[in-house]
Amino acid sequence: MRELLSRFRYHIAIFFSVIGPGFITAVVDNDSGGIFTYSAAGARFGYLPLWTLGPITLALIITQEMCSRMGAVTGKGLSDLIREEFGLRITFLMMALLVFTNLTNVMAEFAGVASSLELFRISRYISVPLAAAAVWFLVAKGNYHSVEKIFLFACVFYVTYVISGFLVKPDWKQAAINSVKPVLFLDPAYIYMLIGMVGTTIAPWMQFYLQAAVVEKGVTAKEYGESRIEVVVGCFMTSVIAFFIIVACAGAIYSIMPRDIETAGEAALALRPFGEYAFLLFSAGLFNASIFAASILPLSTAYTVCEGLGFEAGVNRRMGEAPLFYTLYTLLIAVGAGVVLLPGFPLVRMIVLSQVLNGMLLPFVLIPMVLLINKRDLMQEWVNPRWFNLVSWFVVVVMIGLTLAYAGIALRGLY
Repeated sequence: MRELLSRFRYHIAIFFSVIGPGFITAVVDNDSGGIFTYSAAGARFGYLPLWTLGPITLALIITQEMCSRMGAVTGKGLSDLIREEFGLRITFLMMALLVFTNLTNVMAEFAGVASSLELFRISRYISVPLAAAAVWFLVAKGNYHSVEKIFLFACVFYVTYVISGFLVKPDWKQAAINSVKPVLFLDPAYIYMLIGMVGTTIAPWMQFYLQAAVVEKGVTAKEYGESRIEVVVGCFMTSVIAFFIIVACAGAIYSIMPRDIETAGEAALALRPFGEYAFLLFSAGLFNASIFAASILPLSTAYTVCEGLGFEAGVNRRMGEAPLFYTLYTLLIAVGAGVVLLPGFPLVRMIVLSQVLNGMLLPFVLIPMVLLINKRDLMQEWVNPRWFNLVSWFVVVVMIGLTLAYAGIALRGLY
């Protein structure tokens, strides 16, 4: 009995020593772009999109687990491995696509900061510059462990969406039915929304950030069992939050009058008739998610590009040790925040586009990932089981199919 308790304590200690990368990466996935995408899905289509969360969660778990395992076994980031195995040209092209997509995502995060605080009559010309400065100082002046603790604390605030969902008192029976009843029809808006939901939940940047964070935290194959639990728990939490955002907006907006919404802030305002707490909690969650992701996304991009091109990277290094890393991080924050302040910029369109671009880019990240993790000389006995490969290739085929279907329907509408 004593030996059993001792072993249990050991595994608990290991779990808490490795918690961070997987949990943070999965939860921050519910950023302002994600919140807007889920809110828009609930407002326009009601409970109908809930069925997608099951297969998306399975795909997310497998994708995140593969990256975490590769980081623990190889001790190298994903972009580093892509450069070594596929060459600099392919790596550079992928980095360029990722920087462009992530820049649109960073804009979406600062748009979320602006819209959440404008609900309380705080001008974006005050909130966005202050948020950008806070985000920059957090990473530039901290180290990995201090930054990680702040990120883990920020994860707790996502429970606000669960509470908001209950306060709206939605149709739980209909939500349960639509959670298990797949519905697919060839409506451009519906397909666009599906691509956006996959893109916002399994964003390409997440894979690069997770693997880099696992490596920087020093997780090895020995501790990987506990790290895997952390990844799975984070993925489930992400989907639970997404579920309650869709349900809240289906109950507050779709059930009254189905419509498109312009911002996530508009979704928060729609909750006001259901009580001040529902409105305040949704707004606070939006601000937390936006500023949280505004820290992670530029960080993820800087990690990815520097690793892929062979430069020093990491928050444990000072500016003089990793100049490109900090320069890129600073530029992404400055440009992302600056664009939000431009008058007349099509912000909402950019937020939705950023999530759809995530979905369209996903196959280009998944393909090299699956090829890498099945290399026996790289992964030894840690290569993928067959069903992991089947699910991964299925996701690739589905995302390419949805992209082509949307492109075909959109082009047909032009003629």
